[in-house]
Amino acid sequence: MSKKNFYFNFKIAILSIIYIIISNANLASANDLDEKSRTVLLNENGKTITLTTEQVKKGKRLFNSNCAQCHSGGGTKTNPNIGLDIKSLQSATPKRDNIEALIDYMKNPTTYDGTESIAEIHPSIKSADIFPKMRNMTDDDLFAIAGHILLQSNIASEKWGGGKVYY
Repeated sequence: MSKKNFYFNFKIAILSIIYIIISNANLASANDLDEKSRTVLLNENGKTITLTTEQVKKGKRLFNSNCAQCHSGGGTKTNPNIGLDIKSLQSATPKRDNIEALIDYMKNPTTYDGTESIAEIHPSIKSADIFPKMRNMTDDDLFAIAGHILLQSNIASEKWGGGKVYY
């Protein structure tokens, strides 16, 4: 093996180890959340649910791989004035501040005022033919993603959604 190949393989090995450490640190953090932090609103009637650590991990993974491209940090890339923070979700029509409402949105997205479908421009189950990432999403996957969105308001508060963004 040449020196050049050795150093390349060495760098790949080091980066792999760093990735594994970071990944495991992020997964371990779900176990550190107490029950209160993992409790989110289930429906518009005020019923709550405590997410399991597995749901927390799954929601984070699915959100990061499917949603974070446009909603990094809970913001909205296409409209920085509308985020995924709890205040924005509560102000939407209909309200999107609970798991059932967010699942409904991920199946059939509408404008912020609820008057028009935006399924052709926003990934959803309804538009899975246009947005391939949505094709294999199950209701459990949508539940985990919705839980992640609401959980972030509990644990990251003002950092999640962050309000207006000026570029």
